[in-house]
This record gives sequence, C-alpha cells and structure tokens, in this order.
Amino acid sequence: MRGKMGPLHWVGFVLIMIWCLLPVAWILSLSLKPEAEVTAGSPQFLPKDATLDNYSAIFDNDDFTRALINSFGISLIATVLSVVFATLAAYAIARLEFKGKRLVLSMALAIAMFPVVSLVGPLFDMWRTFGLFNTWPGLIIPYMTFTLPLAIWTLSAFFREIPWEMEQAAQVDGATSWQAFRKVIVPLAAPGVFTAAILTFFFAWNEFVLAISLTSTTGSRTVPAQMSFFVGPDPFNPPYSLLATASVIVTIPVLVIVLLFQRKIVAGLTSGAVKG
Repeated sequence: MRGKMGPLHWVGFVLIMIWCLLPVAWILSLSLKPEAEVTAGSPQFLPKDATLDNYSAIFDNDDFTRALINSFGISLIATVLSVVFATLAAYAIARLEFKGKRLVLSMALAIAMFPVVSLVGPLFDMWRTFGLFNTWPGLIIPYMTFTLPLAIWTLSAFFREIPWEMEQAAQVDGATSWQAFRKVIVPLAAPGVFTAAILTFFFAWNEFVLAISLTSTTGSRTVPAQMSFFVGPDPFNPPYSLLATASVIVTIPVLVIVLLFQRKIVAGLTSGAVKG
C-alpha cells in the first residue's frame, strides 16, 4: 500500500522545484527585458516593459542562425551514426560469447569518462594536418568517440533482456539473421535505441570545449561556441539579454525532445534495474 505524501514531503517538493526552476525563470525574464533595463543597477526579477525585440534581434544575427544550422546538422549526424554503430556493437556484445568481452565494455566506459580537455591539443594538431579543422566531420568524429561508449552500454542492457528464443523463432519461420535482427530485435529494443539517441543528441547539442577549440569561423561553429562571441559595447558590459535569449532558444529543442520521449527515456535508463 502506497503511503500518502505528508506536508513535509510537499514542502520539500516545492523547495526543490523552486531551486531547479528559479535559474530558468531568471533567464526567461532576462530575455524579455530591454538592454537598458538589464544594465541598470539592481534590475527587478520581472521585466518592467516586456519586449520580444531580443528574439527578433537574435534571429536577425546571421552568425547565430548559421550556428543553429550547424548545431542541428552536426548533432543529428553524430546521433544517427552513433546509434547505428552502437546498435550493431551492443548486439554483438550481448549475444556473442568471446574472450575479452568484459574488457571491451570496461574500455568503452573508460573512454566515455576520459576528460575531453586533454584531447583538445592533439586533436587540434591532427585536424589541421588532415584538413578536418573547422569542418563538420572535425566535430562529428570526436563527438562519436564519446557518445558511442554510452550508447553501447545503454543498448547492450536491452539486448540482454530480449529472449534469444524470439530471434530463433523468426529464423525458423524463414528469416535470415539480418532480417531477424532488423525486424524483431531492434523494434523490441526501441526504448533503448531512443534513449541512446537522445543522450547522444544532448551531448552533441550542448558540447562546448571541442566546438570552441576545433573551429575558427561560423562555417562549422555550433551555438554553445558561438554564444561566447557575443560581446557588448565593452568587456565589462556583455549583452546579457541576448545571451539569455540565445539560451532560451537553445533549450527549446531539448525540452521538446524530453516531453515527447520522456517515457522512452525513463524505460531506457531503468532497463535492467528490476528483474522479473
């Protein structure tokens, strides 16, 4: 029998929500304020004269719109490639017995935890030598390096839970190994595939260190890196309103994805936590 939430639980819930949402509300309020109000001393939390001029100004900025296109393109390509390769690798790890399987998973986890900043210097020299500096592939490849291990771990948990008999039954009915994998196994692992795709997209969408270090122009610079080039009339007065507006715009795709696929995300992250 489930226990009811008491007054203390509700108080704690409200405090946690305020703590989490207050920065978001502040950024949204800043995006609706004119620049003069933001630069004034001790600005109020709510805007005195709410305006959408910041949103029109940010979309009139060609560099920002180009960065948005770069972010969408690079994130989607990195997500698709990572999920495809991770699906094949995770299936092999879950279904096949071979020596060193634990070592492969351990190395994948170690790569995912490797500090990104330590690779910036070597990647900078290599990409300039190979002609990948300031290009989409120059960001997609390192993004996949860090997202593939996480996707493999997520998907391998799903493949281990799928009964082997279902694939054998499909093969008995005349399906090839590839058809059984594509038409039976992958659809059953859809929550894990969605979770891996969303986590990969989030990493590529929000990544800053590689984006700022491996690009030099707006030709391939993503939004997080482009926002660091927003400057005001002097170094001591950055355009807070435009920065807040850009932050709101960048956050919208993330919120939409989470709201649309929240059930699949929860199913993917809790896979294997409960054994029936």
